[in-house]
Amino acid sequence: MTILGWLQIALLFSLALVTVKPLGLFMARLFEGERTFLTPVLGPVERGFYAIAGVKPDKEQGWLAYALSMLAFNLAGFLLLYAMLRLQGFLPFNPQGFGGMAPDLAFNTAVSFVTNTNWQAYGGETTLSHFSQMAGLTVQNFLSASTGMAIAIAFTRAFARGSAVTLGNFWTDMTRATLYVLLPLAVVVALAFVALGLPQTLNASSVVTTLEGAQQTLAMGPIASQEAIKQLGTNGGGFLNVNAAHPFENPNAFSNYLNILSMLCVTTALFYTFGKMVGDRKQGWAFIATILLFLIVGTGIVYHAESAGNPIHAALGVDPALGNMEGKEVRFGQAMTAAYAAVTTGISDGGVNGMHGSFTGLGGLVPMFFMQLGEVLPGGVGSGLYGMLVFAILSVFVAGLMVGRTPELLGKKIESREMKLSMLAILILPLSILGFSAISAILPVALASLSGSGPHGLSEILYAYTSATANNGSAFGGLSANTPWYNTTLGISMLLGRFAYAVPVMAIAGSLAAKPKIAASAGTFATNTPLFVGLLAAIILIMGGLQFFPALALGPIVEHIQMLAGQTY
Repeated sequence: MTILGWLQIALLFSLALVTVKPLGLFMARLFEGERTFLTPVLGPVERGFYAIAGVKPDKEQGWLAYALSMLAFNLAGFLLLYAMLRLQGFLPFNPQGFGGMAPDLAFNTAVSFVTNTNWQAYGGETTLSHFSQMAGLTVQNFLSASTGMAIAIAFTRAFARGSAVTLGNFWTDMTRATLYVLLPLAVVVALAFVALGLPQTLNASSVVTTLEGAQQTLAMGPIASQEAIKQLGTNGGGFLNVNAAHPFENPNAFSNYLNILSMLCVTTALFYTFGKMVGDRKQGWAFIATILLFLIVGTGIVYHAESAGNPIHAALGVDPALGNMEGKEVRFGQAMTAAYAAVTTGISDGGVNGMHGSFTGLGGLVPMFFMQLGEVLPGGVGSGLYGMLVFAILSVFVAGLMVGRTPELLGKKIESREMKLSMLAILILPLSILGFSAISAILPVALASLSGSGPHGLSEILYAYTSATANNGSAFGGLSANTPWYNTTLGISMLLGRFAYAVPVMAIAGSLAAKPKIAASAGTFATNTPLFVGLLAAIILIMGGLQFFPALALGPIVEHIQMLAGQTY
């Protein structure tokens, strides 16, 4: 590790914090129905959408109607995308002449992009036409992100309102998230990416002459535009097979910085939006402090583990000066690869600029564990906020048990109904991750897809179901996932991680909204202090540790010990 590396990491998180307040205030005004600087331009467009769809933007919905609207919208998106992928050969803008996807792969891909997971069991440049990339995947990159934002805003209103029966209007919230937040930011970031060297063209490929004088065909396409929304919407799906490790998706240090900042800005700013809307900005900052605590520590662990190198490589004569560079790009180095890995898995993004399966055991453990914590650091756009609020509910419940008082969070009493629903949401992750991993670890058809054996092979399986259920989408590498078994079961994991979690969250929101707001008293446990930050961090860590440590001990932890002992798998 170097001072320069740590300065790069410090600057990265500092720049992300700079965007929190202005973007958070803008979104608070937007979702509270106030006029913004974009209203004169986009207001007529917004009203036009409502008129076409027959939506009454001021007609609010209860939690059940809001949840059903969300589910119906995403079901329609899945069916449309599935049909598009299956019929790809008959659709326009297909200069490569690609045919339709197989049914299981189309199911997996459609579910992946609708759930904001963007797990990719295919190579984009060898499988998908420009039409499928733009009209199919990129559209869902916007809509899946705006769906998460809408749920988060509805949950925020549950704390902001007292004795209420409604939480807003899903169609209004989703439209405003797309039109006023994601679309303008995506245009700006896409133009910046083009300036930094990312291609943006409808050409399928370009034939170039290499330095050796040979001819090489390079895949091209509208890459910059998809890269922008993939990061802003914490989607992570790459236009090209190796994602942000490809020089056309991430050509230099500046584009790498912009990639990470784009991941962080919207989802982190939503925590400030929450604080503003509930009338307690310190609460928003308390959540952000918790996030930074985990991200900085996680980045440091990965940075240390990868900089320390692999003694097995050193024994083979590989120069250990740069640490473990297997699976990494020299143009980014250890510090920015470590930061990218921690951020993309702390966030529900999944884009990668290095292959996590090539990290050391400890270096690969951190990205996996971050996802298993529920993707709340700061998680996906919207989904990270409502996931963090579930952990906050658990935290005040634990604090209430300690002092013998009814737990409260922002003036709302937390009672048995909220606790049962919170535990139902929390238990979805281990049920899906550990359940499917256990079956795949003994099923011959699943084991046939592994490239590694022993602890690393288990890590490949565990990482895949962790990534799918957490709606992250990054891959450990080495697992041949394009099989009927993995396409189907990973698709089911994605659905469970997204919707089996979101519906209980909406039910919690409905229950809390109906309760009156209680004024703070001398005995109220403050939830915007360093003490609460420590408690919240401990609850997140303990929940993850209790549920997943045994599995991690058999995978990446054992692998790291074996590596230090010079044993290979």
